[in-house]
Amino acid sequence: MVSPRGYCYFTAPRPGGASTTRGSNHMMMRFIKATWILFWAILLTLILFLPIFVTALLGKRGDAAFAGTQIYAWVLLKVTGIRLRVTGLEHIQPGQRYVILSNHASYLDPPALVLALGIQYRWVIKKEIRKVPLFGLALETSRNLFIDRSKGSEALASIKRGVAQLPDGTGVLLFPEGTRSWDGKLLPFKKGGFVIAKDGNLPILPITIRGSHDRLPKGHAAFTAGTIDVIIHPPVTLNHKPLDELMAEVRNTIESGLTPTSSG
Repeated sequence: MVSPRGYCYFTAPRPGGASTTRGSNHMMMRFIKATWILFWAILLTLILFLPIFVTALLGKRGDAAFAGTQIYAWVLLKVTGIRLRVTGLEHIQPGQRYVILSNHASYLDPPALVLALGIQYRWVIKKEIRKVPLFGLALETSRNLFIDRSKGSEALASIKRGVAQLPDGTGVLLFPEGTRSWDGKLLPFKKGGFVIAKDGNLPILPITIRGSHDRLPKGHAAFTAGTIDVIIHPPVTLNHKPLDELMAEVRNTIESGLTPTSSG
């Protein structure tokens, strides 16, 4: 730059200026992505609530309402750039009722499972979700099962009664960790889903979801486009196995799918 007296000099860039700009752009992009996914979640709830609610009330099985949730899941994954890669579908026997157990690291896990498995099932959901406007009511009328985890054995007994009343061929899905993992690694398993399987003499279908933590980790609202793997493992039959042994077997199976080399 030339001064008024004709001297030339250079203006040094402010320390941290470029990194500050990059940081601001990154924060802005995260805000836009968080707003985008929230917008679509609300819009889809408003659009699909009435059809799901009406079909749930009119249908005895709730299958049509479940199809509505598949539409919700398909659109949500499309607008976030999430691709599913599903392996192990040959392990699912059509018409068989399963207790489906999956790891849980992201809010994207439920829509991924709804689309990947291709079978009818109902969720076991913590009761707090029932309070979400419209969304909670749609889940309730679709014959999903809500659990009050503070009531212990009483809550489990209520869920077992609900499972026994589900239509033939309709399974039940639980996240045995009880909550989302912060780092994508498996948390300790709770026994509820295993007790339900043993009480109903139902095979357990272990599922590994890999990559959802990278797409939308717990504690974050901004997503990253990419692939989520859903790995369906062979069903685990009970064969009078002790509860601890059954839990360990299923946990090891699900954990085995968290490394890319084990998906085969």
